Amino acid sequence: MRWGTAAVVAAAAVGAGAAVLVIGRRASERTVRPAAAVEGSGPVLVQSLAAGRITFTRRPASLRPGRWAVEWDDHGHAVVEDVLHSDEQGVTRKLLRADRGTLTPGTEVRFTPRVHLGDPTAALGLPYRETAADGELGALPVWFLDGKRGTWVILVHGPGGDRQQTLPVLPVLDRLSMPALAVTYRGDEGAPASPDGLSHFGETEWRDVESAMRLALDNGAGRVILYGWSVGATMVLQAAARSSWAHAISGIVLDSPVLDLPATARRRAARAGYTGPAAELGALAAEGRTGVDLADFTRIAEGADLRVPTLLMHSPDDQLAPFRSAERLAGLRQDVVSLQTFPGADHAALWNSAPTHYTELLRRWLTPLL
Repeated sequence: MRWGTAAVVAAAAVGAGAAVLVIGRRASERTVRPAAAVEGSGPVLVQSLAAGRITFTRRPASLRPGRWAVEWDDHGHAVVEDVLHSDEQGVTRKLLRADRGTLTPGTEVRFTPRVHLGDPTAALGLPYRETAADGELGALPVWFLDGKRGTWVILVHGPGGDRQQTLPVLPVLDRLSMPALAVTYRGDEGAPASPDGLSHFGETEWRDVESAMRLALDNGAGRVILYGWSVGATMVLQAAARSSWAHAISGIVLDSPVLDLPATARRRAARAGYTGPAAELGALAAEGRTGVDLADFTRIAEGADLRVPTLLMHSPDDQLAPFRSAERLAGLRQDVVSLQTFPGADHAALWNSAPTHYTELLRRWLTPLL
């Protein structure tokens, strides 16, 4: 299924022939080959430091609410939270810790959501075991955190990131004694590559999520909860709709799910500097290169196959995944979907914007499913 006539009009506006193909292909790159690194803000300057305090130049990033990492060259990493004071001269925040490198006035930093680094033990002091799911393309590395409950949680990170994205929710799962699998899928570091080297918006990757479901069920899980971020949430929806083991799913958590692929592809193209007709060409090229069945995807994104309680968390200010799609899903499936909003939060950084609220919301939602 094509993505409508807009791209045809775009092609005429931009040009024809080989030039159009080149523009579309380039504009689609960030969609079909997500960046390997976590995206950060533009540069923010450190103005001054004091005991437990740090002052930055006034920028949208330095004013973000919640808890954030600041990173700089030579692998520098620190964590900040509450804005203590702000004026036109600068923004002072609480400095929680400096893990790596040395912060000094004049250091240029980037704000990123990556508050925790490393594995569950290094980052959080939680014991875990490295294991693997048997995927159709080969072994898929998995962090396994044990617990006494019979319901296991399968955690699926978003594109461009890795299993570290799952770290903020592990403490609440540990307190609930829920076993957890933080999984990888094709294209991740240490996992088999996708045969064509491209991301397929969950169209193929959902089978890797299913492999993790089998791993859980083969090792004592009675039920599973699927939990995904961004396109990882899209993979979760695909697995819930298509897996032969869907009957074992007792709940679904979606953090910033990508539910409108053309819109997200256009926004990714715009972030890469392609706007207007070029962005439309990028969206069309992304469809053609990955072979996504948009009719089937739309049916899944509208919740046609949802049969279990679903926690849907999204930001009205998400710059990649349109909030209106989350509202539509919640409206169509009010019987099973609970939509919780995080105003002002960035895409897939809802926990960062309000860590205490996010954690307590998750705890309360999970408790009846134990």
